[in-house]
Parts: sequence; structure tokens; C-alpha cells
Amino acid sequence: MAIQLLVTDRNLTFLGDPITGWTKLSCDRNFNVPASGSVELPARPEIMSLLQPGNRLVVLRDQGIWCAGPMEEPQDYTWEQDGVGTVKVNFSDDLALIAGRVTYPEPGVPFGRQTPTRDITRRWLYNAELIIRQLVDEHCGPSALAVRRIPRLVLDPVAGVGSEVGVSTRFEPLLDACRTAAATDGLGFRTYQAGDEIRFQVYAPRDLTRTARFSAGLGNLRKVAFTMGAPTATHELVMGGRDPADQAAEGEPPNRRYYVEVENAQAAADWYRVEKFLEQGGDDNADGELTQAGTLALGNDNPQASLATETVDTEDLKAGRDYDLGDKVTVVLPTGLEIADIVQTIRLEATPEEGETVTTVVGSSDRTTTSATVRTVRELGRRLGRLEARG
Repeated sequence: MAIQLLVTDRNLTFLGDPITGWTKLSCDRNFNVPASGSVELPARPEIMSLLQPGNRLVVLRDQGIWCAGPMEEPQDYTWEQDGVGTVKVNFSDDLALIAGRVTYPEPGVPFGRQTPTRDITRRWLYNAELIIRQLVDEHCGPSALAVRRIPRLVLDPVAGVGSEVGVSTRFEPLLDACRTAAATDGLGFRTYQAGDEIRFQVYAPRDLTRTARFSAGLGNLRKVAFTMGAPTATHELVMGGRDPADQAAEGEPPNRRYYVEVENAQAAADWYRVEKFLEQGGDDNADGELTQAGTLALGNDNPQASLATETVDTEDLKAGRDYDLGDKVTVVLPTGLEIADIVQTIRLEATPEEGETVTTVVGSSDRTTTSATVRTVRELGRRLGRLEARG
């Protein structure tokens, strides 16, 4: 096992020596969501001096950076008699810094000087990648107000991915707006540390279903667990436009309401019809905003199928090298069925005594899951039922 822990300040300057004596590490890297990790350390003075607000933790695996970002809880300290004590550090990746911003109607103007007449929803209708990049750049990147910039954050070169989409935002979490822009094309976005820079990247996940395969026969699959549940909505009833009564009270001419229904006909046929109402403020669907909102909501409300796998790296297939977050991979189940879906989470767990374990979550009940996965998991349930009956 080749894992190292280092600490930097917010400007990515390394502090002290690599941390030794750690006893337990876990780190979840997530698709389009900030990472979540923790590590237990001996509470020695030289270590405690590094665990300060604003500092970052860098996790190296096989000499490459696995995860790097702020310590969200740098000191969770416990002491017992006749010991040096233990400190637990909870950390994330630098995407958590971007998550700390909201979208301004006027990104170049301080919040206290936002123009009331421009306090409206911002709309875009162009390439999804460029929308995401602009959102990040103007709210926390090099083009942002100085007080809102994230130190050392730069944007990767344009990848040339994504199609034209319509996106609206107004005082919402920045990453929510980015996820809305990414949803149609399934784009991914992430931060990574390169030298003394935090780089923000938009990318198109790869279809690796032929090359990234997990099975007992290949020796890289240790455990499989799956769940299946009904959809929480099959029909999103989306309403836009402003309330005519509110407009009349403000002396404005009333406009109309707009109604769009977005459906998952297959889910309704397989299960039953479930309706959910969604209000989208002043949107009128001129650029497809209401349809986009309904489609995004359906992604969360689809039939709840998920697959969790415990894998082990081999020379032929290794997490972070041969596949990564958002990539589409194949899991061959013990029954012979194959599931192809995207990698939502990669978890690294390690102790000095037991070494490391890499666990992947392919599909997830709280994120979009392909209908093909739903059908496959349903078929797996039927096969297992028949096998149990035979037993």
C-alpha cells in the first residue's frame, strides 16, 4: 500500500512533513458532488499544528493525488489516560469550495449593490460545458469579484463537450446550477490539484463497458448488493410564470401561467402513475426551461434501482487510472446477468495493517439510474426468486 498524507495551506503551499502514524482512512469521491473523507491520526503536537482552519489535506495513492481539498473539521479530538490522544479529520475535495457559492443575478457586482430591477432569473441557451464554465468562472474563478475568488483556482482548457441546453438560475447553490446544465448530456465536472493550481474541469464520461468489466471470474469483484424500488414520480407537472395576483399588486400587467408535463411512460407502465407538482417561478419554457426542470426532476424520481459493488484493483483494471467517476462500466453478476451503468462513487478505505479496499457504486437510488439498469435488476430479482424456490 502506497498512501501518503500531506497538508497544504489555502495557497497550496505544502506544510511540514508527510503525516505518519495514521490508523484509518476513508474517502468517497463522488460524481458531480464534493468528496467526503475522514482520517484518524495520533494527536502529536507536530500533527496538531498542521490541522488548522483553512488548511487542506492531500491524499496520495501510488504517488498520484487521489483527493485534495479543505479540512471541514480539522480537529475532532479524543484523549484517554496514558495516551497521546487521537484526532479525527473530516475533509473534502476542492469542489466543496465551489459548492460554497450561490448564483448572483449580477456576478460582477457585490451582493449589497445588486440592482433591484435586475434581480431576476438569469437565462442561458447555449453549450452546456460553456455554461458550467461561465458559472464557475464568474462566481469563484479568475473572473469573479476578488472577495469571491477561490485561491489558485483556474479553468481547464475547453473540452468541446455537451450540446445546447437552456438553464435558468437565481440565488441558488452554484453546484445545483452546474448540475442542471450537465444533466441533459450526462456531463461531469470536478476539481483536481496540478502543481500549485486547483483546476476545474468539465468532461464527458466515457463508455468503458467493453474494457472496464467487473466479475468474480476476473478476480476484481468481491461483493455485490442491489436494491429496487418504485419510482417516486412518473409524471412531473411543471408550472412556470408569475402569479397574476402578485403582478397586479406590483402594478405590472399580468402574464399567463405556463404548464408542461414531463413523463416517464415506461416507468408508469411498469409500475403505476405517480404525479409530482413542481413550480418554476417566472420561467415560460421559451427556451425549454420547464421541460429541463421536469427532466432533471425525473432523473431523481426514476425507479429506484441501485447497485453497489466491492471491487479490488488488478494490474489490468484500476480505479482512477482505467476508469473514473461518471464512466459507464459493466458488472457481471453471479447469475450471469450484466449491468452497465455509470460510476457514481469510488470509495478508498485503508488501514496500515489490512491495506486498502476500493469500493464502487454503479448507479444510485438518489441519482439518475438508467432504465436498462432497472430492467436488469428486476430480472435479477426474478432469477434469484426462482433459485430460492428451487432450494
